[in-house]
Amino acid sequence: MHTPDPHHRVGVPFWKTVSLTAMSRAQWESLCDGCGRCCLQKFQNGKTGKVAYTWVSCYLLDTQTCRCTDYANRSILVPDCLQLTAELIPRLRWLPRTCAYRRISEGRDLAEWHPLVSGDADSVHRAGISVRDKAISEVYVHPEDVEYYAVGYRL
Repeated sequence: MHTPDPHHRVGVPFWKTVSLTAMSRAQWESLCDGCGRCCLQKFQNGKTGKVAYTWVSCYLLDTQTCRCTDYANRSILVPDCLQLTAELIPRLRWLPRTCAYRRISEGRDLAEWHPLVSGDADSVHRAGISVRDKAISEVYVHPEDVEYYAVGYRL
């Protein structure tokens, strides 16, 4: 027998009724809009704490689909890959303001271009939110040259 979700209300999207900490794995994963911004290399100023993004992505990011090519093993292949948790999100001020996890954590709704709202996985790309056609894989950039790919503005 199926036990109904006590947080579910007919016609109301799950992210409006279920807290980040109470979401199922499938709900949590579906919040990712596929922008790829969190997979860009960043530099943090030691004095100010300010984070600067670059257009250089992790080698596992497919820069056309903006999805990880080995999501299941990313933490093993890239030890610095950060696994987001509901508890961690409020402390990650470098997460883009457009990030669904950050938006929900801050009590905001998903953007109109978010695939869960639009019903279209490509809406994030059409809206210009994703790193598609902007990012370059770290495979093609010498580590000493990454700083030359600084974005120059906050994502």
